[in-house]
Amino acid sequence: MPIFEDQCQRTIYLPDIPRRIVSLVPSQTELLFDLGLEDAVVGITRYCVHPHSWFVGKSRVGGTKNIDFSSIRSLNPNLILANREENSREQVDALAGNYPVWVSDIHNLGEALHMIECLGILTGTREQAGLLCTEIATAFSRLDGLPVLAEPLKRAAYLIWQKPYMAAGGDTFISDMMHRCGLENIFGSKTRYPEVTLEQIRANRCGLLLLSSEPFPFGEKHIDLIRVALPDTRIILVDGKMFSWYGSRLRLSVSYLMQLREKIQG
Repeated sequence: MPIFEDQCQRTIYLPDIPRRIVSLVPSQTELLFDLGLEDAVVGITRYCVHPHSWFVGKSRVGGTKNIDFSSIRSLNPNLILANREENSREQVDALAGNYPVWVSDIHNLGEALHMIECLGILTGTREQAGLLCTEIATAFSRLDGLPVLAEPLKRAAYLIWQKPYMAAGGDTFISDMMHRCGLENIFGSKTRYPEVTLEQIRANRCGLLLLSSEPFPFGEKHIDLIRVALPDTRIILVDGKMFSWYGSRLRLSVSYLMQLREKIQG
């Protein structure tokens, strides 16, 4: 019986290529689509908005942290995809008692590429996954050697939430994307998503504040409010998917990051 290890060093057993897959991770749902697994994916979460045809056509199994177990039982999956950060450990452990659950744990581009390769092996789409990894790695090589942005703009923070404000810490995939864009994460010594204050952002000499479109949808009105407390900091709205979706959307990230650099420098 084939044995596979996930990115949390957990072991799962898959006797055959899975043909009833449930994805609990929005960015990996999009990846499954791009690997050509239309017929194999039977369930997704309500946050799996891409592709739109799946969002409106596939069965939904609740939210990423509020899984509907009865819906999953009705779908009888032979593979569930989860993520250490995006899904509840208690719910993942409960599912793992009845189904093979492969859990990703991604903090940087290398781990994202490894995840894509692994899902290619798991789902019988190794060739497609390999081509996708090559395309993504080649695209990101364009960022190699780009100079770090000059002071003060290089000293940056990335907010994902308000009330309280929460920033991306140094061990997150977002922070890796910031670094590849030529930015220095002022909360790089923190882990995960620490609560921060505008006073702390100012005290850390933040020259550039990035406000994400997800999970909290920051908008222009939030820039106006924050600017009162941070008059010397440049504040920009950014597409959260380009910083945090670690599946096939990475093919689009490099062009976005290059355009963002030009906007910052301009």
